[in-house]
Amino acid sequence: MLNQNPVWRYLVVVGMLLLALVYALPNLYPEDPALNISATRGGTVSEDIRAQIEQGFTEAGITTKAVELDNGQVLARFNSTEDQLQAREVASQLLGTNYITALNLAPATPDWLTSIGASPMKLGLDLRGGVHFLMAVDMKAALDKNLNDMVQTFRTDLREEKIRYRTVQADLANGQVQLSLRSVEDVAAAEAALKKRDRELVFTPGADELTVLVSISEIRLKEIREYALEQNITIIRNRVNEIGVAEPLVQRQGADRIVVQLPGVQDTAQAKEILGATASLEFRLVDEEGDLAAALEGRVPPNAELYYTRDGRPLLLEKRIMLTGEHITGASSAYDEYSRPQVSIKLDAKGGNMLSAATRDSIGRRMASVFIEYKPGTEIGADGNPVLVKQQEVINDATIQARLGRDFRITGISSPGEAQNLATLLRAGALIAPIQIIEERTIGPSLGKENIELGVTAIQWGMVAVLIFMVIYYKAFGMVANLALVANLILIVGVMSMIPGATLTLPGMAGIVLTVGMAVDANVLIFERIREELAEGRSVQQAIHHGYDRAFATIADSNITTLLVALILFGIGTGPVKGFAVTLAIGILTSIFTAVVGTRLLVNLFWGGRRVQSLPI
Repeated sequence: MLNQNPVWRYLVVVGMLLLALVYALPNLYPEDPALNISATRGGTVSEDIRAQIEQGFTEAGITTKAVELDNGQVLARFNSTEDQLQAREVASQLLGTNYITALNLAPATPDWLTSIGASPMKLGLDLRGGVHFLMAVDMKAALDKNLNDMVQTFRTDLREEKIRYRTVQADLANGQVQLSLRSVEDVAAAEAALKKRDRELVFTPGADELTVLVSISEIRLKEIREYALEQNITIIRNRVNEIGVAEPLVQRQGADRIVVQLPGVQDTAQAKEILGATASLEFRLVDEEGDLAAALEGRVPPNAELYYTRDGRPLLLEKRIMLTGEHITGASSAYDEYSRPQVSIKLDAKGGNMLSAATRDSIGRRMASVFIEYKPGTEIGADGNPVLVKQQEVINDATIQARLGRDFRITGISSPGEAQNLATLLRAGALIAPIQIIEERTIGPSLGKENIELGVTAIQWGMVAVLIFMVIYYKAFGMVANLALVANLILIVGVMSMIPGATLTLPGMAGIVLTVGMAVDANVLIFERIREELAEGRSVQQAIHHGYDRAFATIADSNITTLLVALILFGIGTGPVKGFAVTLAIGILTSIFTAVVGTRLLVNLFWGGRRVQSLPI
């Protein structure tokens, strides 16, 4: 008989709805206003400090849900943002500048849901609140670095070609490399050899016939700038992932700007510590033949530079860089055989070959690891922002015991927290060029809460209006459509919660409201088709069967075109546009399922396979 379904089909649909309902449940548990307290320079917080903080909150009359020690940090949960803000002031007074106190939102999902991987939907910056950064990439530093690399490359190339030269040095002010050779023949040979290796080099005569100035073509300069910007974006994304922020936004703005939005982070301190850090490493040999005493008096040898270790010990290092942090592919903190903190480093193939070649003839010599950071100084640049100052320190120097390859380690680090912090930065990647935060904004959770309330209100009123209309116009069949509509909303929330990359934004809520109307459209097409079949004199069972079958083609055509538009919006859009596209695409798929499959099962359950003379439609 027509319009009968096997039991397994009902079980599959009910199972899907129950699964979506379970994964949608975490959204009923709002996040708690929280306070993250961590030690500076990657240190850890002890149990004594946690107890001191909790006692301080109690004495100040602040009610807490919990004050827990988690991964070397204190996480304090509160009932309201007022308690959260008051607690930050108390914690700052208690701990001083040795600890970072950051406002955050902590999930309150029950453990039984967390154990099965259920978590609430990721909310965008406009709903959850958070911080917004606008960063500027220091393109001059990127070009200067390229010139210094050229100096090392030219020296190697000239030695390989057996061309004699006096000096090869970078003129950073003019963006050139100056070659000083020993004869006119060497000048011609050097130009020919270097042009053969790189066609984008531009050669101009220098102050005399034995000097050549080498610069980079405009095409190469543009490539360097583009590479620095794109690589920095990739590295910042990696660093954001290391922080653990859910659904951040990292995108390009203009020729040298990067926009970073971190939902849920209410204080910029922790984010700035990781994002703004321009940590990188350089590995150099210690110049053991140079006169360190003379260098301290200002007479530094031409092929060496003076550095200082963290404990203030001076070291004379060769200018030649054996390896930079660009070739680091992995870094992890651990302990050495003496239970001292260390960082184990893995290099890519090119970096491994470079280090192997550099240490082949250097066994027995000392190699230093130079930690480099760029921090805002006191001088103000032409753009109105502080000029970045390069800060360098030697974090360790050790004797090379054997030829090094793709795996080696750095020791001499002061604390496990610092080792972990250094490993995090190196693992995320060394920035190609320094960045500077030139604008920062904090969007409070109160604004996000208001947006959520308005969005939920819009969805509720839209649902109520549709439910009332369907019941009045289609009677019992309208109730079936309403049940499918509720199931559709549960599916959307459940799927959005299950997909790791899905984020709900304010435009995304608009997409859900639009989906509610589109889901009803499919039911309207089906019900009107059933009415037409009944009007043509078909039996009730034939009308139901043909109504669903013949309406499906129209429903599929209209929804597929809308789905294609949603995919295009997701592909070319950014930020809020992507949020709208995600909810629209998911809503289209769930509405087709509930309108075509769900309602048909219900209609067949109530009226299918029976001798019914009329339908309440």
